[in-house]
Amino acid sequence: MAPSWWGRDARANGGGTPVVVKMENPNWSISEVSASEVSAPDSPAGGGGGGKAGRGKNARQITWVLLLKAHRAAGRLTGAASAALAVAAAARRRVAAGRTDSDAAPGENTALRTRFYGCIRVFLVLSLLLLAVEVAAHLQGWHLDVEEGLLAVDGLFAAAYAGWMRARLDYLAPPLQFLTNACVVLFLIQSVDRLVLCLGCFWIKLKGIKPVPLAAAKEDVEAGAEDFPMVLVQMPMCNEREVYQQSIGAVCSLDWPRSNFLVQVLDDSDDATTSALIKEEVEKWQREGVRIVYRHRVIRDGYKAGNLKSAMNCSYVKDYEFVVIFDADFQPQPDFLKRTVPHFKGKDDVGLVQARWSFVNKDENLLTRLQNVNLCFHFEVEQQVNGAFINFFGFNGTAGVWRIKALEDSGGWMERTTVEDMDIAVRAHLKGWKFVFLNDVECQCELPESYEAYRKQQHRWHSGPMQLFRLCFVDIIKSKIGFWKKFNLIFLFFLLRKLILPFYSFTLFCVILPMTMFVPEAELPAWVVCYIPATMSILNILPAPKSFPFIVPYLLFENTMSVTKFNAMISGLFQLGSAYEWVVTKKSGRSSEGDLVALVEKHSKQHRVGSAPNLDALTKEESNPKKDSKKKKHNRIYRKELALSFLLLTAAARSLLSAQGIHFYFLLFQGVSFLVVGLDLIGEQVE
Repeated sequence: MAPSWWGRDARANGGGTPVVVKMENPNWSISEVSASEVSAPDSPAGGGGGGKAGRGKNARQITWVLLLKAHRAAGRLTGAASAALAVAAAARRRVAAGRTDSDAAPGENTALRTRFYGCIRVFLVLSLLLLAVEVAAHLQGWHLDVEEGLLAVDGLFAAAYAGWMRARLDYLAPPLQFLTNACVVLFLIQSVDRLVLCLGCFWIKLKGIKPVPLAAAKEDVEAGAEDFPMVLVQMPMCNEREVYQQSIGAVCSLDWPRSNFLVQVLDDSDDATTSALIKEEVEKWQREGVRIVYRHRVIRDGYKAGNLKSAMNCSYVKDYEFVVIFDADFQPQPDFLKRTVPHFKGKDDVGLVQARWSFVNKDENLLTRLQNVNLCFHFEVEQQVNGAFINFFGFNGTAGVWRIKALEDSGGWMERTTVEDMDIAVRAHLKGWKFVFLNDVECQCELPESYEAYRKQQHRWHSGPMQLFRLCFVDIIKSKIGFWKKFNLIFLFFLLRKLILPFYSFTLFCVILPMTMFVPEAELPAWVVCYIPATMSILNILPAPKSFPFIVPYLLFENTMSVTKFNAMISGLFQLGSAYEWVVTKKSGRSSEGDLVALVEKHSKQHRVGSAPNLDALTKEESNPKKDSKKKKHNRIYRKELALSFLLLTAAARSLLSAQGIHFYFLLFQGVSFLVVGLDLIGEQVE
């Protein structure tokens, strides 16, 4: 008996009920099939058709539905093909442009980078040769892991292949297996450290642990200005034309008695136009009654550290108790000082109060989304846990308040490394000063939107700590702090998180894993390749739950960035030339100019903090086609990443011959990740 929803309606209507199917693809939006079209040719005309007619109608209906679903799938495939063609076109433009990372920036040392690329290229050539040998052996029908079957085979190639198998079994596999086991142990230690940090963060959330000031700043500023300590605000900048205006405006609008804080704009720009614009902005705020001074250095000795050191030598600094540092793209909220400075009151041993960062362009592209995952974990977990339990963490270089006495007691700013913020933090910790991290106080800033800018930033952030470790190791040993604090500094802070992490990430996933495909006698377990990294990625992404859809790209991108981090770590550890390179991270001005123009269009009668004087000018500049014509997008080809991409894809092809499923998929996706980054398809550089 036919179902009631078909049989009764068919009999009642005589000709049956039309079937309407809605499509998702706009090319095939709606299709109507009448009962007469789906009726069998030999079915009776009346409504009392038998079971055969009903079954014929059901069969025709199902056929049409399947065809329509096939059309929808075809539409999706067409979209995927269009996306693939777009990516291929972008890759072709990269290759045609011919811009590679071999083009050195002014003052950039390329010797180490060239040697590193040469080593990767040698490995790639060897892997291609070995893959050809293994494919030829496979076509001969030889089992790739059994040597006995070759003994009965005559021929030079068979003898050579048997010799190769004996050599890799006796000479290559043992040291490779030892290196594999060592990296796995380091990997597990680092994973345990990451897990402990996550548990510490969970405990903080569970117990509601947070720093509480002994006394909050009074609301009535005019009535009690004498109760507010003297604060010096420093803004170091260098050729950062895109962001200076909004940041100066935000700092000058801090809710603090104007008589009790002074703003120092420390300009290291070597571009005369940029310097003139910054100076003009400072003079404008001086006319508004803000205590702000402009300092410009012609000779940039020591880069940022030298700039801050020079500013602290001013005679009027002795009148101030605290100093706040904001980089050029940081925009503090008006109540920043009221929420940070009170944490010093009644705590004479507190030397630093650090706020966390928030990002105005975290959703701009895939690169900024992945950076946001990393930095959310850094602030939410690493900084917060270390601040709550051991009162020490690395100063982030900006959005922090220092007690000037702590800076002077620690020796002041030094120009010996490219991570002057970490340097002063370590020396202050050795002197017994405590740090406070405020996870609920945020300061807005901008993330690098191009891979080129991000790579240079990461090189500096990972080479500097190794320089610093060489310089302060003896001081840590000789210091009077406790044994566990020394252990934390040497093993956890420097070795595990700054040296071991980039070392094993690159060595394990970019060197050992491909090699174990060509030397299968050395085994890398599947749980090391897949399960532990996936678990760690889940833990890393927990502070940024909205980023869960990007968990797989995040895992692959972190392994891809291990090349840059490993190269930087080596250059810093062995004091190579590139370790002393300082390149200011390129800003796009996403948090300043674009926001102001949009604000003018939507709220012409309202103004943003510190931005009113130049709103009209900015609108005119934005509408000027000449200015827009100067901004051009350009991208580069990164040779190391491309070479490693081909190396991993070659190893993936070799893994197919050994039927190593999970290794194949990891190598395939990781190789594609390197390819995407090598062709610079993950971000946009704007000139």
